[in-house]
Amino acid sequence: MEQTVKAAVLTQPGHIETRIFDMPALGRGAAICKVLMAGVCGTDKHSYSGETVQYKGTENEIDLPFPIIQGHEIVMEIAAIDEEGARSLEYDGAVLQVGDRVTICPDVVCGKCWYCKNIPSYPWCEHLQFSYGNMRSCDDGNHLYGGFAQYLYVEPGARLYKVPDGLPNEMAAFTEVLCVAHTLDKAKEFSGFSLEGFNFDDTVVVQGCGPLGVAHIIKARMMGAGKIIATDISDYKLDIAKAFGADIVMNVHQTSEEERISRVKAETNGRGADIAVECVGRPEAFPEGLRYLRKAGMYLEPGNFVDCGGVTVNVHEICANNLRIIGMTNHTHNCYKQVMEMMLREKDRFPWPRLFSHVFSLDEAERAVQTSMTPESMKVLIDPWKA
Repeated sequence: MEQTVKAAVLTQPGHIETRIFDMPALGRGAAICKVLMAGVCGTDKHSYSGETVQYKGTENEIDLPFPIIQGHEIVMEIAAIDEEGARSLEYDGAVLQVGDRVTICPDVVCGKCWYCKNIPSYPWCEHLQFSYGNMRSCDDGNHLYGGFAQYLYVEPGARLYKVPDGLPNEMAAFTEVLCVAHTLDKAKEFSGFSLEGFNFDDTVVVQGCGPLGVAHIIKARMMGAGKIIATDISDYKLDIAKAFGADIVMNVHQTSEEERISRVKAETNGRGADIAVECVGRPEAFPEGLRYLRKAGMYLEPGNFVDCGGVTVNVHEICANNLRIIGMTNHTHNCYKQVMEMMLREKDRFPWPRLFSHVFSLDEAERAVQTSMTPESMKVLIDPWKA
């Protein structure tokens, strides 16, 4: 194993540079993993742009502690692990060994607070330890806390998941994104109430067709959605959305808000959509999304994970239309295995390679983040070993 580690470091908003770190010593119950591939998340783009406040209004509110190594959508190979780590780090109970491919849940929770004990599948911990790629400076501890690096240090208490044989690295790195689409499973839980939640053949509107939006389109199609309607500003992304199951697409730059609302109504016998999902990551999309819904329709909000400000909403309209709004920060810890098995089973059903538009080296990390902000990109990946 190498004695030094190269990493791309976000030193401040708008500036990424390559740094070299000493390889940390392996601690008890820990692991050191060789990063094979890491995805650029929407959160990484926000951080680069200076939108750095997360979990606002909660016990875990944080303004990112620069400098940081970004990257939390990661597939890795175990390079070093002790016996305790081998038996405790894999979420589903597998005994790990050097050479195993794994992915990681970014969130390291306390396991002891009320939320951890009562709602353990969600990262709603009152004392969130940190999040990989997000909430710990590379000046601290064992330094290697993000996927935009050749190696990552896995602290005790982190959650690893074995990657099944046959699942390509690119798809394995997409696991965390698809786990966020568990918002639709949450909506399904409400279907026990009359005309509420997500039911078979329901109409679903997805706002934003980046990787998160496409993940929701994939999940909605697999869960039995009827019509899936998608909006975006990019024809390139809308074309990919159709390839993954969207029936109707609308370019926001080529239509008015009233035209889009009218189209949704026309496709639903005048009622409106049963479910709408905000995957734009900007608060400006929120008021329009509410207008897509029928009475007692449900609006899912996983997209505004980072504080980008507020918008004006007429609360009376929420009351008058009996709307249900479900805010869903992050994702569940317990669906990684199911998501990877799903991708493996459905490897031939969807055109997965179209999701991965660009692959950059570590030295090109800044270009990778900038490219991910362009209209003609989808999931941008960083290969730390690419020349």
